[in-house]
Amino acid sequence: MHLRVPFLLLAVIEFCVCVVAVYVSVYVRFDGQQITEIESINSPVVTSILFGLVMPVTMMAMGLYQSRFRGGILGVFLRSVIGFLCGAAVLALMYYLIPSLYLGRGVFALALVLAFFMVGTIRPMFFYYVDRDILKIRVLVLGAGEKAASIPRRLRRRVDRRGFRVVGYLKLATDESVQVDSSLLIDLGGKTILDYCIEYGIDEIVVAADERRNAMPLDQLLKCKLYGIDVIDLLGFFEREQGKLPLDILRPDWLIYSDGFDRGAFRDVSKRVFDVLASALILMITWPFMLLAILAIKIEDGINAPIFYGQTRVGRLGEPFQVLKFRSMSVNAERDGVAQWATKNDSRVTATGNVIRKTRIDELPQILNVLRGDMSFVGPRPERPQFVDQLTVDIPYYQERHAVKPGITGWAQVCYPYGASLEDSVQKQEYDLYYIKNHTIFLDMLILCQTAEVVLFGKGAR
Repeated sequence: MHLRVPFLLLAVIEFCVCVVAVYVSVYVRFDGQQITEIESINSPVVTSILFGLVMPVTMMAMGLYQSRFRGGILGVFLRSVIGFLCGAAVLALMYYLIPSLYLGRGVFALALVLAFFMVGTIRPMFFYYVDRDILKIRVLVLGAGEKAASIPRRLRRRVDRRGFRVVGYLKLATDESVQVDSSLLIDLGGKTILDYCIEYGIDEIVVAADERRNAMPLDQLLKCKLYGIDVIDLLGFFEREQGKLPLDILRPDWLIYSDGFDRGAFRDVSKRVFDVLASALILMITWPFMLLAILAIKIEDGINAPIFYGQTRVGRLGEPFQVLKFRSMSVNAERDGVAQWATKNDSRVTATGNVIRKTRIDELPQILNVLRGDMSFVGPRPERPQFVDQLTVDIPYYQERHAVKPGITGWAQVCYPYGASLEDSVQKQEYDLYYIKNHTIFLDMLILCQTAEVVLFGKGAR
């Protein structure tokens, strides 16, 4: 997957800040003594590094390293508070399980407070400099037509452009009309593309030509490439900046020749191990909520009412399987046998169902599907055969989502709200294709962490 440099750098800075907070807290708590001089702290280096690792991870779980975050100052503050509280709970559990890592209550509390305020101070300053283009990739766009104009159209918001800055657009002879900001058009004035890139510090050239035949200055692009300037096409650019593959410009040959879609015995085994471990961990954490859901369903609908709801979904390679969920709708919600999209304020949803849908508790029985091997913990959302038949006709490359096992959570679920229409399905398919192309254990762990934000803040629930 593509990591955004500013957010990766921010995570490293906040890791260092949290480590420093431990050392400063010990210095303050013990009147100027160093952490290595405190006998009650058995592993000072490991303990401080652990503190530094856990806090950024829990903040990531709250969505604080997402370029798509739109929560504003209040949203950042709220998520930071929850992230630090979750981090404190995780650390407290680890101190209980491994007493040699224990910091001491006074130092631990002081380190939490100090790290929280240091992170809260550094973040605004960091993004102030990021938004001033200091850390952005300087991009030259080759083309000034429709495809080139899709860059500012798709990436309208300032936060969408935190990773790059378009220095200018170079019009090609085959561009029928200029559709970009004329003030950003470049006149080489007799210079080569390489000369311009060197003079203006260009880091990357994005090829966004409407027509490539007999229009590409291949010899000049090769010189730029050999000089060390990255040359990528428009699809690769959107893949990196948006975390999805736009269907309207996606080409079969690009999918065939691009990197990704890796498979192999090691990846399959590691994926299966991750699924089992993640399922076991989530099951240990959530079994009380599952028990409460069962009791609530019985109380609302009667002792004889069914708890679970089995539904046929399409799995890997198009094989059907029965997905298991807590029943959130009235019995016989589809008594006519016709599959229906879930809608906002759906009258079929029960009072208990409304709660367990918003908190995603209704999805938890799918852990059994994962343990059985029908699903992965992370993957594209499985759809019903009736919807798959319809969406395969309406959405390009829809069948390609069945190249991997479907998942309880996924890249589309954490990046896009609940999809209950054709337009929503198109958007989610773009994210699912990105996941299928780039899926790794690291990406699965990232999605698993960010799912916590979806659950806690009700994103995408219906």
